[in-house]
Amino acid sequence: MSQEYILEAKMINKSFSGVQVLKNVNLGIKKGEVHALMGENGAGKSTLIKIITGVYTKDSGKILWKGKEVDINNSKDLQSLGIACVYQELSVIPVLTVAQNIYLGKEPKIKNTGLIDYKKMNQMAQSLIDQYEFPLKSTDIVDTLGIGLRQLVEILKGLAIDSELLIMDEPTASLSGRESAILFKIIDSLRKKGVSIIYISHRLEEVYMLSDRLTILRDGMNAAILEKEEIKPVAVIQTMIGKVVDESAGSVKTLTKNKNEITLKVDNLTRKGVFEDISFEVHRGEIVGFGGLIGAGRTEVMRCLFGVDKYNNGKIYLEGKEFVPTSTRKSIKSGFGFIPEDRRGQGFIPLTSINKNIALTNYDIIKKIGLAVSSKDELEMCLKAIKKIDIRPNNPDKSVGLLSGGNQQKVVIGKWLMRDLKVLMVDEPTAGIDVGAKNEIYNILSELADKGVVILLVSSDLQELLRVSHRIVIMRKGHIIKEFSEGTVTQADILQASSGIESDEEVAL
Repeated sequence: MSQEYILEAKMINKSFSGVQVLKNVNLGIKKGEVHALMGENGAGKSTLIKIITGVYTKDSGKILWKGKEVDINNSKDLQSLGIACVYQELSVIPVLTVAQNIYLGKEPKIKNTGLIDYKKMNQMAQSLIDQYEFPLKSTDIVDTLGIGLRQLVEILKGLAIDSELLIMDEPTASLSGRESAILFKIIDSLRKKGVSIIYISHRLEEVYMLSDRLTILRDGMNAAILEKEEIKPVAVIQTMIGKVVDESAGSVKTLTKNKNEITLKVDNLTRKGVFEDISFEVHRGEIVGFGGLIGAGRTEVMRCLFGVDKYNNGKIYLEGKEFVPTSTRKSIKSGFGFIPEDRRGQGFIPLTSINKNIALTNYDIIKKIGLAVSSKDELEMCLKAIKKIDIRPNNPDKSVGLLSGGNQQKVVIGKWLMRDLKVLMVDEPTAGIDVGAKNEIYNILSELADKGVVILLVSSDLQELLRVSHRIVIMRKGHIIKEFSEGTVTQADILQASSGIESDEEVAL
């Protein structure tokens, strides 16, 4: 055991439901280094971090802290060692102030009373904020802050416990350029103070700029451990993908232009602070894939098209006529459908039946008997959806929350198939779904396109983008930065464009 490592994960193995997701993975973090962790979605990064932080239990292997084997089972174990984790999923409590969030569970107390000393806590929080020059006040209510500022609060929580190791999971995903620049200065200052950082990111230019070493995971295994001088973006991309670029591997596709009439046109759509000047056209029966990194603005564009969020400028045209999505109801009646990324939180109601979930977006077209919905017509629609896309079990009364992930997604899709769709937006449609169900969903999307429906596909799965899309649009930091519309395109091309790096020579420190 080398004493130079503050943390070591050695020969870590982990399986879920018989599927091995980590295979003899090693990760060693030196004192005072920024160690990046990269890999495609599903490579095992999150699972490894959750094992290190005690969220998951490892099947085998060891975690060593300063050379001694340790068991980490909860956040208290982490804090006692001096480890803090800034997760991509925010854990701030909106109704509390910035100070209350930072010192939650470790509030300063008024002597001999046990009462919280709010004045001292606010002063402590403001001192920390000022130290790192964050644009916050300790007394701000978190609910009044934007996503980027909430991310800064999350980071302050990690900085407040005087950690020796700070784990950052996609910390810039919701940050503006200015906020990211502040964060990079903080990381550099922490490194100089001897704090170690595990930096998880898909953004190659950040890894290239910040990291002292890089561990790449692929298919649940170590693919490479690179020193700073070996971290070359193009080489990193090839190592992450690690596949022969051929048709059978799903790593390459030849695109051809669709010459049908234009169904949907988006002209200079802007939502201030989120995305800007988004313009594209989609032809009848065309599947356009939207690639890009987390926080690129893809989902936010879809939400505006569907009428969930408002945009500030720009125009939308549907079949040649200007369309203003003033509400989701108007969008649905006009022929739009939307399958959200968070299917459990936004796509279906878990405790209700398949029958009721299929009807959710269709009560306007289900027959009425007086003022009541025709239960017979409602059931007929559900049975039609079950048969059309093979929902299993084929029991209309089954609660959707009890179905497999693949069948839950089929229910979400099925309710839209009952309508006369013109445009269907699908956001990460196969996340957490097994291979068999993925193929079924791909076939459903292809069949819809064959019938003339426009499909807008948001996906972080490179193979999925290549397999399903007729054309691929890449977004980055709220802008469309590249489009692949004809000729050969590879996974490496997409990943390279998403990262904003065309060659190693273009990256400057």
